[in-house]
Amino acid sequence: MEKTIVTTGKTIDEAIENALTQLGMDRDQVSVQVLAQAKAGFLGIGATPAKVEVTYEAPDPAPKVALSSASRSKPKAKPVVKPEEPKAEAPKAEVKPAPKAEEPKERKPKAPKVEAPKAAPKEYAPAAPGSTEEKIEVFLKGLLEHMGSAAVPHAWAEADNTYMVELTGEDLGYLIGRRGDTLDALQHLANYTINRGIDGHIRINVDAECYRQKREESLRRYAQKKAQQVLKAHRRTTLEPMNAYERHVIHATLQDTDRITTYSVGTEPNRRVVIEYVR
Repeated sequence: MEKTIVTTGKTIDEAIENALTQLGMDRDQVSVQVLAQAKAGFLGIGATPAKVEVTYEAPDPAPKVALSSASRSKPKAKPVVKPEEPKAEAPKAEVKPAPKAEEPKERKPKAPKVEAPKAAPKEYAPAAPGSTEEKIEVFLKGLLEHMGSAAVPHAWAEADNTYMVELTGEDLGYLIGRRGDTLDALQHLANYTINRGIDGHIRINVDAECYRQKREESLRRYAQKKAQQVLKAHRRTTLEPMNAYERHVIHATLQDTDRITTYSVGTEPNRRVVIEYVR
């Protein structure tokens, strides 16, 4: 069953966080409706906090079994214990001599287990001297060394002036960062630096351990789940702050969903997607 809770805070984010703390839930498990924006007042006089209404799914209560008046008043009958009949003694079994132990048979050695061959590591073609791929790899390699990372960048060209970069090595988790924040920073610096030294404009996409693809699939599932909640409740919900690419994935996923519209509100880096029910 669906329940709601109203909480306040100095900001919308703080009010949402207060509700999540009380419920012990994550952001993607609830729908949020903003009831009132925070007002600073004049010299602290007349200030009002932000207020939000948070909707969440609570388990239905277990139905109680009602006892009839007859079953409550009528005492339970005691079981009748029948006297046991005397058991007939079983005839004693004849004691037969134990058979001679057979000599142990020789066991055949088990065949050794054959392990499946491991997938060969992906091979990358070396960048040509003086090429854009080499400039990208040299820049990112120096940047990673300053960060104390031994990861190796591999760049190759795609269509439409786009270059892909894959970071390989161990302990790539901290290079990905929380929700790809560190990858986005590396990608931004690479695009800014490399485009200053060449004619025209190119786009550089930096990835590690296929994070971009996994994140996009996760965002699509998240968008569809939140859209179903909006359709059920007939109200809008505001998602967590996302970068421009992630917001684009949300909009593209829901653009053909009936009775659903999406738009963005706020300013960077706290710009959010709103999923709204269309009557």
